[in-house]
Amino acid sequence: MNPAPWRNRLSFGLGTLGRDMSAALVSMYLMFYLTEVLHISQSATAVVTVVLVAMRIFDALNDPFMGVIVDNTRSRFGKFKPWIALGAVLWGAATLGIFVDLGISGAAFLVWFTVVYLVWSVAYTINDISFWGMLPALSQDLKERERIGVIARICANLGLFSVVVAVVPATKALGGLLGSEQLGWLAFAALLVVLMLGFQSLTLLFTRQQVTGAASQTPFRELVRVIGRNDQLLWAAGAMLCFMGGYMTVTSLGIYYFKYVYRDEATYSVFAAILAVTQLAGLALFPLVRKFLRRFQIHTLATLLCLVGLVVFWFAGSSLTVVAVAGVLLFTGQAFIQLLMLMFIADCVEYGQWKLGRRNESVTLAVQPFIYKASNAIGSGFVGLALLVSGISDGRRRRRVQVRDAADSHGADRGELADPARRVPARRETLRRDPRRTGRQTSRRLTNSPPRVEAISPTTLALVSTHPNR
Repeated sequence: MNPAPWRNRLSFGLGTLGRDMSAALVSMYLMFYLTEVLHISQSATAVVTVVLVAMRIFDALNDPFMGVIVDNTRSRFGKFKPWIALGAVLWGAATLGIFVDLGISGAAFLVWFTVVYLVWSVAYTINDISFWGMLPALSQDLKERERIGVIARICANLGLFSVVVAVVPATKALGGLLGSEQLGWLAFAALLVVLMLGFQSLTLLFTRQQVTGAASQTPFRELVRVIGRNDQLLWAAGAMLCFMGGYMTVTSLGIYYFKYVYRDEATYSVFAAILAVTQLAGLALFPLVRKFLRRFQIHTLATLLCLVGLVVFWFAGSSLTVVAVAGVLLFTGQAFIQLLMLMFIADCVEYGQWKLGRRNESVTLAVQPFIYKASNAIGSGFVGLALLVSGISDGRRRRRVQVRDAADSHGADRGELADPARRVPARRETLRRDPRRTGRQTSRRLTNSPPRVEAISPTTLALVSTHPNR
């Protein structure tokens, strides 16, 4: 077996592993961290939602400009690797900055968050544009490019789902060791940063570029022409943006579903593991499916799987079995679509070169991170809106739900579920046991009991709403 192709396949593919871990932590769980760990206020949640959406749109619009910078770079290390290295280092530092608790609040916290998140976004852009811009330069053969893309997407999804599965148990375990849930999240973020830098080093050291274009420069004034006149690129980008916007909204709400609908946050990790296996299996089977079906047929099949999955989820309610079936259908279809979209965009490099007479890998591949960031902005906007409308972002309502669960659990332990009135004195006694505890501390302590019964009497609600530390 010729080891040369596998050198690029593995070194490029493994480079996605750590970077998608760090990206998943921030893109999928930042809002959860802010509302459920730092317990920011409802007004702060509204401001953060606006900041996230605005920053991601701003960052997405910068992607093509970064693509021009990369395409115009000339160095002894090539045009991709210097930017990959710089972006990775800045990205890691900004990730730690997001999860560091400086003990500030109010306007000072919002300013700090905005600045650090801006640095994170810019660093992510630098790394992402240069990294994926390298893919078309690794091979001009479409079959080999698909093989490299399959391995890269499998590794990227391994990184993403390892975070999805581990985020709840790992942060809780690290928080228990370090004495603080917030420190648990910081330690988890630090671990992911180390992994990201390590796997990115493999790409920098071992990947070899196989395709080189003409040494012509691309002026910024021609940026719109390079993208706008590539009609195939525009069609692929539009389709992928619509799909990923809905997909990110659904997946970002998953952890809230298990906490507030299914009412067992720990089950989220088990569910995520099932979906991870499903999506990875879909990616691994893609080369086999490709032997029998054309790309158009695979895309049609995947779209139907996603639509059926969403319909099943609509009728799932709190049934974990039905939700799992919906998730398997949705994530199998998504596995095929994400890989097809990557191949569609990569193939547009040659189409643009044929049509415009200039090869622009980074500018063309900049459309992919643009789509992911724009879809993240759409997802963040809908998630933030859902939190505000549902009242989850309201600290007082959130504590009422937590106290309700703890009260029901407490009553179940005493065999008092049949008489709600008997549970009230017990709850009053628990709340007044240590009057020096704050409302946040009380709610945290009460939620240590396993949640169960959904019913709660008006008397208990009145008690919670009138408690001085609510």
